[in-house]
Amino acid sequence: MPQSVLDAIKLGIWDFEPEEQRNAEYKSTRAMPGTCEKLNVLSQRVSQGLPLWHPDDRRAYDDGDGE
Repeated sequence: MPQSVLDAIKLGIWDFEPEEQRNAEYKSTRAMPGTCEKLNVLSQRVSQGLPLWHPDDRRAYDDGDGE
């Protein structure tokens, strides 16, 4: 069983859905959308088999700076 979307693609499993993760199991990020920092966070998440998006991730400039 693949551990991430990337592993599934390599195995030719096109309908792979990662196991649902509780939000508390991985941290949200205050990185601005589209920045290198945000892309690095997304890259780390996918390589760890985590969902790309956390409900508390920063979505816009005016979402604030605090974590």
